[in-house]
Amino acid sequence: MVLYLLYIKGDLEGVSEISLRKDQNFCISVRNPQSDYEVREKVVFNPSEMVEQEENTREPPCHFALKWEGSKKRSILEVLDDGATKAALKKKRVKGSQPRSYTGDDNGEWVPILAVECRGIEPYAFHPMTDEFIVTSEGGVKFEEDVDLSEGDWADYDAENDASVSISTFESKFEAV
Repeated sequence: MVLYLLYIKGDLEGVSEISLRKDQNFCISVRNPQSDYEVREKVVFNPSEMVEQEENTREPPCHFALKWEGSKKRSILEVLDDGATKAALKKKRVKGSQPRSYTGDDNGEWVPILAVECRGIEPYAFHPMTDEFIVTSEGGVKFEEDVDLSEGDWADYDAENDASVSISTFESKFEAV
């Protein structure tokens, strides 16, 4: 199985941390690594829910599955937890790529935020919707609702600390490890 990391970057103002919620729907685009023309744009899955396995198969549990045209087996994607990610990175002898929250110190830098293992499927784009992220202001206030980065930026007001908070030029990418 191939390990992919989802990286994000953005310019932060008044934000101390951006973390990914793993109980919300994610929207990604995937392609068949064996074919240049087979793609599925903006498929939605929930990393807190497992897909039912087909009968009489030895497939591992997964969070998203599909069958490409002419294929006998399902192609699968599994979102890894911290322990599985650490083991997968160690197996591939990769250091320093453990997914984590994006902090104010990372401003403008690419940081891995999610790890997925795939068989027969390649994620190539992440499409933010609403509420996948929790934003924490420098004053410690958490914004957990209506954090919509689909247009590449988001802004709100931290009334407790009388400060504006914003994320601009938000970008994301998947990279194979």
